Amino acid sequence: MSDALVPTAPAEARPPARPSGRRRGTPRASERRTAWAMVAPTILVVLAVALLPIADTVWLSLHQASVTETGAFVGLDNFKFIFSDPAFTEALKNTAIFTVVSVAIELVLGLGIALVLNQHFRGRGAIRAIVLIPWAFPLSVAAVLGRLMLQDQVGILSYIAHGLGLAHGPILSDPNSLLVSVILVDVWTSVPFMALLLLAGLQTIPGEVIEAARVDGASAAQRLFRITLPLLWPAILLALLFRTLQAWAVYDLFYVMAQRQLESLSTYVYQGVRVSELNFAPGTAAAVFTFLTSLAIVVLFIRGFGARTAGEV
Repeated sequence: MSDALVPTAPAEARPPARPSGRRRGTPRASERRTAWAMVAPTILVVLAVALLPIADTVWLSLHQASVTETGAFVGLDNFKFIFSDPAFTEALKNTAIFTVVSVAIELVLGLGIALVLNQHFRGRGAIRAIVLIPWAFPLSVAAVLGRLMLQDQVGILSYIAHGLGLAHGPILSDPNSLLVSVILVDVWTSVPFMALLLLAGLQTIPGEVIEAARVDGASAAQRLFRITLPLLWPAILLALLFRTLQAWAVYDLFYVMAQRQLESLSTYVYQGVRVSELNFAPGTAAAVFTFLTSLAIVVLFIRGFGARTAGEV
């Protein structure tokens, strides 16, 4: 038959393409290299501005350093000196008490204020602005105002404290009363900051979750402790970390309000490293100790409380 199909010859197979000598990277790898190239200048600046002074301070703390020269290597002798110094141990105790008490009070008050400001009521915007007023004051100005109000014969707070029987002598002359006063001034200025951070966390909690719990019959306390606080824990952790680091490094509040009647770690460092004291080496050791303890606080929050956040929230 003329119409019979005639088998055609198979197409000639093409040889496999040879890989080029230059290997092309994936788009993701190219983007990663570009990102590193753009971030590298900033990283170098941070290393130069932050890490180099820290390394230099650590180096000085291991030597018999002065303002003008480094001196001989003494190892940990400067650290042994500060731990045997009663002024340093007193400053460490004051800083620890100040940090724990002030941050705990600020957390409780800030959480309460944040819960109230998260509700819907008339004038909520004005109330939020009024609450932030103490935070707008510089801490040194707040310290001066607090000291004036605690003066023995002219201070309004001193008058009230003596009238209520809470004080029986000059408040600013008693170390314990002065420490309590420093804590109260810090609470007054820092509670708005704590409330602001926690309020931002409350704004991220879906209202449908709270409403569903209310419909299911959960009480206000059950909604708070079983829903709101677990979902708010990351914001609480962040607020606690910020405030703990700020309180641990407090300087101006102690220096202005206590006027060297009370020492904190930062005021002890200042008294050591300033030129007129000629106590430079122990001062740098105290600075290194303050830095290392601050770093330990960060690790505690991130590795300890942060692991709980990742596992429970």
